[in-house]
Amino acid sequence: MPIQSYPLSHLSAFSPLLLDYLDEKPNLKNLYQNSPNIAGFKNQLADKKSFPIGHRKALVEVLQDQYQGLENAPAFEKLLDSTTFTVTTGHQLNLMTGPLYVIYKIVSTINLAKRLKAKYPAYHFIPVYWMATEDHDWDEINHVHLNQKTYSWNTQQQGAVGRFTLEGISDFLHSLPYSLPIFQKAYSQSKTLTEAVRCYMHELFGAEGLICLDADDARLKSLFHPIMEADLLEHVHESLVESQNQHLNDLGYKTQINARGINLFYLQDGIRERIEKQGEYYHVLNQSIQFSLEELKNELQLHPERFSPNVVLRPLYQECILPNLAYLGGPAEVAYWLQLKGIFDHHRVPYPIVLPRNFALLLPSVEQKRIEKLGIKISDLFLPESSLIRKYVLENTLYSLDFQQEMEAVDPILEQMVWKAKQVDPTLEGSILAERQRWINGLERMAKKLKRAEERNHETAIRQIQQVKARLFPHGNWQERYDNLLDFYLDKPSLIQDLLDSFDPLHFELYVIPLQSPNA
Repeated sequence: MPIQSYPLSHLSAFSPLLLDYLDEKPNLKNLYQNSPNIAGFKNQLADKKSFPIGHRKALVEVLQDQYQGLENAPAFEKLLDSTTFTVTTGHQLNLMTGPLYVIYKIVSTINLAKRLKAKYPAYHFIPVYWMATEDHDWDEINHVHLNQKTYSWNTQQQGAVGRFTLEGISDFLHSLPYSLPIFQKAYSQSKTLTEAVRCYMHELFGAEGLICLDADDARLKSLFHPIMEADLLEHVHESLVESQNQHLNDLGYKTQINARGINLFYLQDGIRERIEKQGEYYHVLNQSIQFSLEELKNELQLHPERFSPNVVLRPLYQECILPNLAYLGGPAEVAYWLQLKGIFDHHRVPYPIVLPRNFALLLPSVEQKRIEKLGIKISDLFLPESSLIRKYVLENTLYSLDFQQEMEAVDPILEQMVWKAKQVDPTLEGSILAERQRWINGLERMAKKLKRAEERNHETAIRQIQQVKARLFPHGNWQERYDNLLDFYLDKPSLIQDLLDSFDPLHFELYVIPLQSPNA
């Protein structure tokens, strides 16, 4: 079975906002700058050409420091060249790479850099993995699923996860059913979770030119100082985002995020808490830390690294410190980026081209054979299990299970009975109507009984459908949002290369990638 692809619109799994954006519907044109296609990058290059050389120098200096000790570090000096640009994806610091879609994000970004180089050879393009080191939602990333079982790293550390030390992680590593030397090396030779993730991502993708950036750095935060000050003192961003949200709501789309009066956290070791203005003072929630106006301005000036942007400002921070052309993310990320153009325009920062990362379904040979035998369409697998079974039974029964025709035939007779009863005695109309409804209810019950009886005739097929769904959609989740790379990589070491060979970041479809059995 060759690799197949299916349009996202055929899967009943993506929001109207994403699909309409990719179709470039006119009502969404004011939510972004340049079109999400290869031609749009011509304008994007022009928009970003004036990226400050001082920002490039700071970026290179930070990256050189962060990659100390790693072999075959990327050639960061290219970023000093005004013809070099980045394309970026970002994600939390999951354990062991986390769910499959993290890998898909990175491969999509690497391949976009390659596509752009082929189209615009006078420029250079570097793929970047923005490490969400300042994120503090530990419960979201403290585990990994292997063989559909969950393995967790238990630690009492708090605050920005990228600053977590690796004390105690050996128990987690020993509990895993399998691993790879690159992970053992990364976790044993690193001091923090950030260092470990950078180490194994460099091992996996460094040869493809990937750069892993930790933006939790005073030198980079200082470049973002004016915007952080505007957020803290002028509260300019809440109304800009809310205006965009209202526009989306008026068009009938759902929004993902909301801005606050202040969109910054206060960040120190063990702490990442929201800042709120209460009266004349600025308070760090859940802490005994507060600042007067002058104290806050002084703290921001001396320690910009102690201020951490939330989901509203993080995209803007990214575009201020990177010569970036595009951001690749999941469906929800694309949706919330479309809420943010107002704040980019306000600060005169070029808005990047926003693209969905590639989507894939890895299809083991056992499931492939079952699907072919059952005659199920790949797109139907994305239906709820009950809907898929119902569809299969209706398509494979020898007899029609739809009683609509019979109901339509009986209905005129019942209507005639009602009419006759009214002529003889108008008071009988109610009882005749009730009798008519009982007939209809009886036919509906009979139709349900027939469908259940027919399902019993297809018990073996239904059991196979359930097995396929359980394997490809574990615990009701998309495979790519649950399964880990190691569930496939150990049997198919070429998997990452296969993804690099298959994914087209400007081809907005689901890739179905067959996996050959290791014993075949």
